[in-house]
Amino acid sequence: MKKLHDDPSLVIYNKAPGMPVQADKTGDVSLLELAEKYAKRTLHLVHRMDRPVSGAILLAKTKAVMTALTEQFRSRHIDKEYLAIVQVMPPQSEGTLVHYLRKNEAKNISVAFPEEQPGTERAELHYRVLGSSERFHLLHIQLLTGRHHQIRAQLAAIGSPIRGDVKYGFKRSNKDRSIGLHSWKLSFEHPHSGETLSVVAPLPEEVVWQAFAGVLAEMGEMEHGLKG
Repeated sequence: MKKLHDDPSLVIYNKAPGMPVQADKTGDVSLLELAEKYAKRTLHLVHRMDRPVSGAILLAKTKAVMTALTEQFRSRHIDKEYLAIVQVMPPQSEGTLVHYLRKNEAKNISVAFPEEQPGTERAELHYRVLGSSERFHLLHIQLLTGRHHQIRAQLAAIGSPIRGDVKYGFKRSNKDRSIGLHSWKLSFEHPHSGETLSVVAPLPEEVVWQAFAGVLAEMGEMEHGLKG
């Protein structure tokens, strides 16, 4: 785990894939435990992240800050951008997916339906194909709602399960039990300064992720050129 931002109100880490965010039944050391050890104080989780996912995760240093940030998440004022690696190209290079998800508590999965069903919640995301390697495709994901396993379930529903995500239909797991999903960017209003704070979480060091580093570098240059 690497620190991406630290100030008197909050801290943001780049979580490694496979690390639990908080203590679980495995007994493995969690990000929260390590973060509190480094900070020498109690920290508060603002949002969750599945264990096999990597990327930016936000921790508050006081309960008041946690409440303010949680409200931003609830009202969708926090912008979360993800990167996903898939083997099967989506039907279109860009699009918006709308499904209705029902969580199966016993199996800890969400099932996606094309139409509303009893006990389902509407899930919406926008995706765009950023680039391709010989075997895989890199997608940019913008969440428009926040549901349990939303990205994983929705991509699986269109026949493009995330690399390594055997729970949602990918054929083989990754050696480190990670999946190809990365919380790439977080942007939100700082609860004290009121200014927009944006962080970018570097890609995992794993070879398939690094194969797409050049694609992201080109994107950054293009965005810089447009702004300039």
